[in-house]
Amino acid sequence: MAMWRKLLCTSGGSSQTGRVFGVLERAVRAAFCDWNAVLARPGFASLQPRADGTGPGKGGGGTHSSCFFRKYSTSKTTVESGELKKFQALSQKWWDRNGEFAALHALNDLRVPFIRDTLLMHSEKQQSGRPLHGLRILDVGCGGGLLSEPLGRLGAMVTGIDPLEDNIRIADVHKSFDPVLKEQVQYSACPLEQMAMEAPGMFDAVIASEVVEHVSDVETFIRCAAQVLKPGGSLFITTINKTFLSYALAIVAAEKILRIVPNGTHEWGKFISPNKLEAHLMSSGFTVETINGMLYNPLFGSWRWIINASVNYALHAVKNKIEEKSDFMSERSDGKDNGSYQSKSNAGSTVQS
Repeated sequence: MAMWRKLLCTSGGSSQTGRVFGVLERAVRAAFCDWNAVLARPGFASLQPRADGTGPGKGGGGTHSSCFFRKYSTSKTTVESGELKKFQALSQKWWDRNGEFAALHALNDLRVPFIRDTLLMHSEKQQSGRPLHGLRILDVGCGGGLLSEPLGRLGAMVTGIDPLEDNIRIADVHKSFDPVLKEQVQYSACPLEQMAMEAPGMFDAVIASEVVEHVSDVETFIRCAAQVLKPGGSLFITTINKTFLSYALAIVAAEKILRIVPNGTHEWGKFISPNKLEAHLMSSGFTVETINGMLYNPLFGSWRWIINASVNYALHAVKNKIEEKSDFMSERSDGKDNGSYQSKSNAGSTVQS
């Protein structure tokens, strides 16, 4: 198209000739646009060869090649290049329990039991010693595998994904030290939106722990999470509320004063309140069942559950078995964005004051 434009724009001649060339240019542009629309239709076979050398109809049933398919499916990506650069610099430090990710290591004491116990409440089968046996879990933004590994040891079949290949390499290497994880945990360097196109309805649970505050498009991220989940599947999110207190503690104190995490790790503008997150979830066919506040104690390097969710919080939502058309939830008259929000089902939650 660029070549045609150059030829048409540089062609001289009378005004009549210019009008002729103008009509020709519009026709060419229309032809290209129409053809791109055809190529973008779901199920249309790409004319490009696949990475393994096969083409349409060769070993792939005439589906998209991975290259073309990825280009189309990630037109609205949730991955932000600036966030990738932040974690690229830290990729070698995932398993340093006293380093930049010490708080994430400590968070396992809360999030692993929270995920395990919640899934067991929704599971019909339980196996002693391997309580999550038979469940397929997607760990989104898995990093070096800090959460994937303990879930694999509980018997779950875990797929950890991360857009950074360096993170995946670190996770693979560390997993190799434990033979139990060989068949239980698999890693892949890809974004959630690619997995949503390649594995719809495959997982019993999706986990996005300390991830939502780093994505570029939360709404698309939630829709993709819904797409990979089975009906009735669970979504677990841990993230940071958008309050003045979260700015003071999660950014000023944690990054600039105490150096619990590297300076610049978080952007307050990307934090999200429980109300807004629940609105996104409801519009994508989820029902929020639990929202628990979490508090980190930097002196002891430990986390505990609290009622107040004004800074860190954990959320559990379930994908509706019968998808319903629903608008964004109406504004609540009490507890809106002030850190005191709790789900109606919190009466039976794991919150401890």
